[in-house]
Amino acid sequence: MRALVVTAPGPRAATAVTELPDPRPEPDEVLVRVTSCGLCGTDMHLLGGELPVVRYPLVPGHELTGEIVAVGAAVRDRAVGERVAVDPNLPCGACHYCRIGRGNLCEHYTAVGVTRDGGFAELVAVPARCAYVLPEGLSEAAAGLVEPLSCAVHGLNRLPRRPGEHYLIYGAGTMGLMMAALVRTAGAASVSVVDLNAERLAFAESFGVDAAVTSAAALGRAPGFEVVIDATGAVAAIEDGLGRVRRGGTFLQFGVADPARAASFSPYRVYSQEIDIIGSMAVHNSFQPAIDLLAAGLDLDPLVSDVYGLDGFDEAVARFRAGTGRKIHIAPQKG
Repeated sequence: MRALVVTAPGPRAATAVTELPDPRPEPDEVLVRVTSCGLCGTDMHLLGGELPVVRYPLVPGHELTGEIVAVGAAVRDRAVGERVAVDPNLPCGACHYCRIGRGNLCEHYTAVGVTRDGGFAELVAVPARCAYVLPEGLSEAAAGLVEPLSCAVHGLNRLPRRPGEHYLIYGAGTMGLMMAALVRTAGAASVSVVDLNAERLAFAESFGVDAAVTSAAALGRAPGFEVVIDATGAVAAIEDGLGRVRRGGTFLQFGVADPARAASFSPYRVYSQEIDIIGSMAVHNSFQPAIDLLAAGLDLDPLVSDVYGLDGFDEAVARFRAGTGRKIHIAPQKG
């Protein structure tokens, strides 16, 4: 099979499209013919060598969907021909956090496309329990968005979700706009987004947000916002966002930040104004709800702006880093 392999990370990460042996599923695994796999910020951290759990060489790609082409000997509830989305997270099931129902905080974190070969390949073997059958008629774009949407669903579940509140979201990329769409379902009175990319701001306005600006100061909301969400991971955005939370409000750290960076804020203000600061890590009991939301008509297809084959990976990464377009998918079967 053909696969995109990261052989060495760094500012000029070494990658190559390589012929690798076809994987064979273990007894409890299924073999998936990958039709789409999203490119995301985690992949940028992986290329940069910023994630301590990653070992190279590695085939990245954790937002994958495709068709089952083989099943392991012990698999009974999945079948060849089924179209599936794959939850890449593989909690151990035995550590303290797994045993208290917080598997996304597993002490022995592993994940498809992060600690083991992933979806930027024509084929990938994954545990059968991680393969979720997709409803008929779901578009390829929507299928490829299940994993990031499940992250957004978990983020939404971490919020108080009080109807009539005003939300401010930093980042008008895929994840920020997914969060915008979801908080609408939770009864938001208004949803505003901040981004420095004019193209993304213009699209955000067409996507139904109430305001899309380059600076939160332009919104003129002096008391602040009941809920502020960072979907960028950028320290400057995080620091600004923490200052925009209204008394008694909530700040959600949803974007993936560089592990080596730190942000400054006023602990006294957090104390005196009873501001909740919470985090949202990956997926937690949110994969099936994400699929159900898409099946029920949540239209996120416009978020996908580009689809590349494996040979276009470098161009896809360049577009991602330049902030050109919106969600980028890699289709390994594409010539």
